Amino acid sequence: MAGAKRFEELHAWQEARLLAREIRRLCRRPAFKREFAFQDQVGRAAISVMNNVAEGFARKTHAEFARFLDIARGSATEVQSMLYLAADDNLIDEGEFKALYSQAEKTIAKIGSLTSYLRKA
Repeated sequence: MAGAKRFEELHAWQEARLLAREIRRLCRRPAFKREFAFQDQVGRAAISVMNNVAEGFARKTHAEFARFLDIARGSATEVQSMLYLAADDNLIDEGEFKALYSQAEKTIAKIGSLTSYLRKA
């Protein structure tokens, strides 16, 4: 975070944006649209990741920012959990599962690094 002037500069937000974009792309598929509650939940969780990183950035203290990052990490983990259901219901294939799960992992790692930085500062 050192030197970041805008939330868009944060690697954690950039990775979260990629995750949200891919999840939202999936949610536009007809099979997902038929599963409205599932589609709504996974879409909201993915959006929550990037929005909590951005909202935390606007907070006044490192502790507040870290708290929002904890929420973002939880939402990214929720996306991972829901990916298992999507695979179990054959809404995504194994390759899509692995790619999306990996993107969520990258996002979680970036959030974790930023959280550690903030809590040590």
